[in-house]
Amino acid sequence: MLCTPVITDQLYALSLPKKTMKVSGWSNSTPNNRTGAGYGVRVHYDDRDHYFQRHWGSVEVVLDDGEVVDVSLPETFWTTCPELKSSVIGRWMLNQRAIPWANGKPPQFNLEPLGDLRFRLAVM
Repeated sequence: MLCTPVITDQLYALSLPKKTMKVSGWSNSTPNNRTGAGYGVRVHYDDRDHYFQRHWGSVEVVLDDGEVVDVSLPETFWTTCPELKSSVIGRWMLNQRAIPWANGKPPQFNLEPLGDLRFRLAVM
């Protein structure tokens, strides 16, 4: 009989080397520059595959101003749209004066894995 070790989400995060990911601002086709709706950050596919687990339904993003936001990870996060989308993140980007940005030149941010399904988002 083979025993398969169970790796909890917390152990998984602790087993990864600490790395700050570089993420870029993202917006849908009709973002709201007043409320922050339609904004988020795009995660590189390699970082998504390395630092996120497919069975996670959501993650917590801790903004560098201390606010915490729960961000869902829909199936499209794993296929074509690796973005963490939230109007709270959009409002934070507005407060950072990162919105609006020049066409094709989204702002860059740091996303640091903290463990326990948490990530810290900060300006670079």
